[in-house]
Amino acid sequence: MPNTDEFIGVMISDVARLLRTTFDRRVRKLRLTRAQWLVLTRLHRRPGASQSELAEMMEVEKATAGRMIDRLEAKGWVERRAQNGDRRIKRVHLTAEAERVHKRIWRMAELTLDDALANFSAQEGRQLRALLARVKQNLSTANGVATKKGAITRSGANPRGMRHANGKANGHSGRAAP
Repeated sequence: MPNTDEFIGVMISDVARLLRTTFDRRVRKLRLTRAQWLVLTRLHRRPGASQSELAEMMEVEKATAGRMIDRLEAKGWVERRAQNGDRRIKRVHLTAEAERVHKRIWRMAELTLDDALANFSAQEGRQLRALLARVKQNLSTANGVATKKGAITRSGANPRGMRHANGKANGHSGRAAP
């Protein structure tokens, strides 16, 4: 039986978990839960998202997203605004106070990444970002997600018609994720 710690998918998952855990500890000082900082960061990146869109971005049910928004609205960090042309749809926006909190969150995120990449050279950091961007692009394309260029492919499409089951069919010698 192979050592699953060597699978790249396991490594990526472990690194993502460790980043979240480290970051969680840091934002706890601001009295923020993971759900709260996730909402704030998603809305900062996409101001005016609807409750449904926010739920999709966070991979939670619409009702769960609604409760999160309710709590943040009670704190004065978000506000719901009716959408022009369809008053049934409420767009969620960060308040000025939430933007200030987000700046503090961002500084903590930068510190977390500085710690994660502490023994990397600048070149290695750029290389890691480039490689991860390619992985993200490959998976987005495979899942039919719009790319930066706006192209959309069919879910599961393989533009080269090659198999990837063994991790070598695409010319890579690394192990495939489970």
